[in-house]
Amino acid sequence: MWRAGPEGLPGDLGVGQQADPCPSRPLAQQYGPAFTVHLGRQKTVVLTGYEAVREALLGTGQELAGRPPILIFQLIQGGGGPQASSSPPGRAEGPPASSPHAPSTAWAWGGRPWPTRSCRSRGASRRSCTATEQFYYRDPVFVSLLGLIDKVMVLLGTPSLQLFNIYPWLRALLQLHRPVLRKVEAVRAILRTLMEARRPPAPGRGPVRSYLDALIQQGQGKDPEGLFAEANVVACALDMVMAGTETTSATLQWAALLMGKHPSVQGRVQEELDRVLGPGRPPRLEDQRSLPYTNAVLREVQHFITLLPHMPRCTASDTQLGGYLLPKGTPVVPLLSSVLLDKTQWETPRQLSPGHFLDADGRFVKRAAFLPFSAGCRVCVGESLARSALFLLFAGLLQRYRLLPPPGLSAATLDTTPALAFTTRPPAQALCAVPRLQGR
Repeated sequence: MWRAGPEGLPGDLGVGQQADPCPSRPLAQQYGPAFTVHLGRQKTVVLTGYEAVREALLGTGQELAGRPPILIFQLIQGGGGPQASSSPPGRAEGPPASSPHAPSTAWAWGGRPWPTRSCRSRGASRRSCTATEQFYYRDPVFVSLLGLIDKVMVLLGTPSLQLFNIYPWLRALLQLHRPVLRKVEAVRAILRTLMEARRPPAPGRGPVRSYLDALIQQGQGKDPEGLFAEANVVACALDMVMAGTETTSATLQWAALLMGKHPSVQGRVQEELDRVLGPGRPPRLEDQRSLPYTNAVLREVQHFITLLPHMPRCTASDTQLGGYLLPKGTPVVPLLSSVLLDKTQWETPRQLSPGHFLDADGRFVKRAAFLPFSAGCRVCVGESLARSALFLLFAGLLQRYRLLPPPGLSAATLDTTPALAFTTRPPAQALCAVPRLQGR
């Protein structure tokens, strides 16, 4: 199943053959589920398909818990924060999400075509930012923060930044990293200001109302290792705001777009919401078990879009994987997109099929190959918060509004071609949110 290459690594493609960190399906068919690519001078093992990725993420424990040095993230975070740190983070849950806010954004447009990006930035983003600070929608600091985050995510997805990570000597020559660092520093300045405003007058005093409050108060106590020093606290807050805002809000934007493109699926969700919740009662987290089809559709959206195709890892010690010895420090890329599109695990992986998460009796079922948050000791630390926020926002939006293409356009004309960014973003376009009598 694995192809051996130099130094015992899986089959080596050679320097000139493939420098793409996300190899296409034909490469996996030709070289097997694991192969080695050259990213500049760095040999990187790529894993594809459910079996190979599952073995790596769940079968290696702490051995595959490291994070390889990615130059742009080293410059942004300086090794701090849970994402950039080379040591494995502990599993942490964010604060529970509260009432849905995407519906109020759609309401402001009065049934006229509204940009789905406003749902992304005003709705789900607020839930992620609440982990650090409570904002009103039109708060100028909030609006500025969202604009900066959006620009950073676009810049991180540009080919020039990928080239910069592969060939570090371009740092001094072309200064490709400067624009993104300027935007990140502006975000960091906002976070420092918020920290200073929320710092309690005495150590350990004051209510803990957010993730930022908890970090600040921990830093005021005994901290012999400096884990809660100001620089690392800012790095942790930066990770939470940047990563949580982009992933959760982009998923919600995809969900709105796909409901507009698949009206029959949207109709079934709304029928279930009306039947279970009744008129007017907003969804609550405890309603999830009573809404199997709604849950299945939301999971299927995440399965269909493959929002974050991969996050690289690194062997923390010499590691046996698939019968081969990977030396300490070997970068490993488990392609999550290949798991979510694995034909051995999904009946119709390239179609929006809520039935992937339903049994013959319409009950919700979990799927082992559903790994949008990754798995193992490097699983997304915000998974609990993201799941809660997405359910409340998605259910609340569809309970109150029918999502339709703009006048004169059909559902088939809605474009689902991903836009260029750090994550798999949908293209910018408009939908109409028409109020539903049942959900008012």
